[in-house]
Parts: sequence; C-alpha cells; structure tokens
Amino acid sequence: MQTFRSKMSLFVMTASMLLSGCVSTLVHDDVKRAAGIDGHCSGSQWVDDSSIAVLPVPIVAFVTPHFDLHQVSSEPYLNRCGASTRVINRDVSVNRVACLPAGLTRIVTLGVWQWCPARVTWSADVLADTPRSASVSLGEQ
Repeated sequence: MQTFRSKMSLFVMTASMLLSGCVSTLVHDDVKRAAGIDGHCSGSQWVDDSSIAVLPVPIVAFVTPHFDLHQVSSEPYLNRCGASTRVINRDVSVNRVACLPAGLTRIVTLGVWQWCPARVTWSADVLADTPRSASVSLGEQ
C-alpha cells in the first residue's frame, strides 16, 4: 500500500509540474474599482500557435530555436470588449495543454515544424460611457 501511495504522489507531482507551464498569462490586471461598470466581456477561442525552426534542416532542427508563426497577443481579444480606455480588470491567458499531444507533428517533421492548437481566454469589465458636459460656454459676440 505504501508503494502505491508513493507512486501516486510521484505521478501527481510530475503531472502538475508538466501542466503548470502550459498556461501563460498575457495580461492580468488587479481588480480595481467596481463603480461605473457597464458590463462584463469574456470569451475564448482556439488559435494556431505553431512554430518553425530557425534552421529548418531535418534532425538538426530539434536542437535549434523555434519561432512562432502566429504571434498571440492580447490586443485583438480585448478590442472585442471595447476601446482600451473603457476596459479594466483585464485578464488574457493562453492555454497550450493541447500542444502536448500535437507535439507529434514535431517528430513527424523531424523537428522542423510543430503544430500547436492553443486556447485563448479573455475577460474584462467595461466602463460605462460617460457623457462629457460642456465646460466651455459660448459668449455672445
């Protein structure tokens, strides 16, 4: 029974260490004020986060650095919520857990290319559109 528990705890620790690096946060704001919030915007979408080797020579490509074919940034997703001046409490993260089984594409292409389907999740609070009062009075001329 003791060996089962030690093997199970080793498995849990290994799995948590492997999966902990699969989610990266692009933007995370601390929660600010709650007054004047008009609504909440959130969503998620699958994106292509594939990469290709800098030196695309088969087998050698396993040890060379890779660069992303599609840059995943927070701006396109937060712009869906509204203007950047009206969006607070932003949170955008990229989950790359699906890249682990898709890593077989790197083996098949001998290290040249790796397909990585990633899940982008975003949420933000949208401030109410406040009308500006006329601060300049027109004088009679």
